[in-house]
Amino acid sequence: MRALLLPWAEATLRAMPIFKIASCAAFASLALLSMGSIAQTSQSRALEDIAYQDCLSLVRRNPEEGFAQAQVWQSTGGGLAAAHCGALALVELKHYADAADRLELLLPLAEKQAPHLTVAILDQAANAWLLAEQPQRARQLLDIAVNAAPHQSDILIDRAIALAALDDHAAARADLARALSLEPTRADAYALRASARRQLNDPAGALEDAETALALEPRLPEALLERGILRLNIGDRKGARADLIQVRLIAPDSPAAVAAGRYIEEMDVKAD
Repeated sequence: MRALLLPWAEATLRAMPIFKIASCAAFASLALLSMGSIAQTSQSRALEDIAYQDCLSLVRRNPEEGFAQAQVWQSTGGGLAAAHCGALALVELKHYADAADRLELLLPLAEKQAPHLTVAILDQAANAWLLAEQPQRARQLLDIAVNAAPHQSDILIDRAIALAALDDHAAARADLARALSLEPTRADAYALRASARRQLNDPAGALEDAETALALEPRLPEALLERGILRLNIGDRKGARADLIQVRLIAPDSPAAVAAGRYIEEMDVKAD
């Protein structure tokens, strides 16, 4: 059956949490580097950490104000932390290409001041490029990130999403297999691999992965969507409808729910 929407992996990246990387504990150390001095007092470092967290909090509540605050902070010596907060505000404002550019521009400074954060910034820039519908650039950055951190499953999963957006489902499947060898209980990776296997005309493998994802996380909308599509493809309209309805009940505002609704509409049209 022809997909009615973008491949699930692409729809998923459009719903990715804006602070996927920023919320990691490692990024708190950006604030400690905002003035570029390692010999700061603990009180000064604490104040800068508070400033960074305050900036992120404002971006979540009001991204326009958060961006303005980040700009002012950067002009007064906020450094890497202020620039990073400003880039995240642009992601929240859906200025994805501008955000991706800014995140890339942070990399030389991060390599000097916080080399342990460069892979995370690469990953975040890549996700911004994905949101800007530039999967080729995202893939280039993720290739660098994977080479630097080959055992980080999140990076492999993100590269698989980029590869799926480029219609390279075989390479996506390979990255997801690597990610699952590192973290065998990642339901999201199984659901993504189910999508890749379906695109590669491996319905049995796709169904196995979808079922595994649901065994790990029974209410995972993307896994239910994949199983629903697979059931529909083999003529199990009752089972497909049950899965697709569940998707809409569990996550009514998600891209998966939109896709499920389209498949339900297609079934209803064919039934008339």
